[in-house]
Amino acid sequence: MYETHYHRAASVADAAAQMEKAEDGKYLSGGQTLIPTMKQRLAAPSDLIDLRHIADMKGISEEGGAVKIGAATSHNAVATSPVVQRLIPGLAALAGGIGDPAVRHMGTIGGSISNNDPAADYPSALIALGATVTTNQRSLSAEDFFTGMFDTALDEGEIVTSVSFPVPEKSAYSKYPNPASRYAMAGVFVAKGKDGAVKVAVTGAGQNGVFRVEEMESALSSNWSSDAVAGISVSADDLLSDIHGSAEYRANLVTVMAKRAVAAA
Repeated sequence: MYETHYHRAASVADAAAQMEKAEDGKYLSGGQTLIPTMKQRLAAPSDLIDLRHIADMKGISEEGGAVKIGAATSHNAVATSPVVQRLIPGLAALAGGIGDPAVRHMGTIGGSISNNDPAADYPSALIALGATVTTNQRSLSAEDFFTGMFDTALDEGEIVTSVSFPVPEKSAYSKYPNPASRYAMAGVFVAKGKDGAVKVAVTGAGQNGVFRVEEMESALSSNWSSDAVAGISVSADDLLSDIHGSAEYRANLVTVMAKRAVAAA
């Protein structure tokens, strides 16, 4: 690891000010990707601005038909939250299946979505639930926030402060995890909103990150059952293919995980 300067931000404003002064700074919020990358000397930020201890960026609350989660809230806190378990059990189950206990206690929802790993779990929940991402500068719909593999709409120095999830009528998540990393080789989040709108979002399989399957959404809108999606296949053309599984294998997993998610919901 190369030399870096550590700063423990006391507030969002303090974090932004520290970033302004840094030559090549990076925000730290859990560090489950950044720290290993720095240890391998694949990243060498001049400064690390730690967001994990900012009180205003922590916590979970029910607000006006939605669940608001601070960006510095850990995966474990989301998984074990009585509010999330009661209102969006699919999201609680998703958080409880991320990595291992050490990762779940250190990693944060804000860090995860800002990194936007194509195999991360949260992006599928944000898209399927129609979440809103709030930063220190603006609010963005999940559809606008995720722009591609490891890419988001965040501007230089912009900080995700919270994520708000509308409470659905029903939701569930199912993934086929890589046995070693627990990252999703294919994960599917299904949700039916209080307005009846259905969304199906896939993570772990797409070359450009999270994506929706509109054919499944249409089928579930008229028949909410695993049988409705059993015969629907996604094209392997734009799916990931690596040593863990071919694009064709992942295409099949999407259908299987969609069936399981619908059954669970």
